[in-house]
Amino acid sequence: MRFVWKLILCFLLAVAAGFGYLTLRSGDSLYSFYEWLSPARFQQYDPIITAVAAEHRLDPMLVKAVVWRESRLDRNKYGSAGERGLMQVSAKAADEWARQNKIENFGLDDLFDAKTNLEAGTWYLRRAIEHWQTESEPLPVALAEYNAGASRAQRWVGTDGITTNQFLDNIDFPVTRSYVQSILKRYAFYKRRGRM
Repeated sequence: MRFVWKLILCFLLAVAAGFGYLTLRSGDSLYSFYEWLSPARFQQYDPIITAVAAEHRLDPMLVKAVVWRESRLDRNKYGSAGERGLMQVSAKAADEWARQNKIENFGLDDLFDAKTNLEAGTWYLRRAIEHWQTESEPLPVALAEYNAGASRAQRWVGTDGITTNQFLDNIDFPVTRSYVQSILKRYAFYKRRGRM
């Protein structure tokens, strides 16, 4: 009987060591650990994210990186400036989305519905990326617009095209700079491991 317990203990230690190795190699061990503990929570919106991202011609890993940064996958999150849901969509952005897509009877509380929120947020992000398409690296500028607005993003870009590092240096809102960097980092993390 003692031998069986030792065998079980060795097996559990081997599994823990293997998981520890994979977690450390992932690039974000804390995220990977929590994802391993609660895979349903971390993957519950993946099918909707994938469908909506495809509809708007965006990488679903980018959309999930924004969702993670904005709400930590909490569809009921209510932001300090009234933003709502998974992608923390503002009232202004939601109204533009609803008007552009001819959605009748739209109410701001509809943004707590995961699909509606992802539709509105992904539409807004796609529009921002298209707006900055002439930049050599439009994604960081689009993310800054998503967070701080188009006029601020324009001020940080200036009149000439600049690199991502130059753009990040121009952002005089530390919160926005951190926001853009964290999404780019999370997006790279998802791409490196090949899945959301």
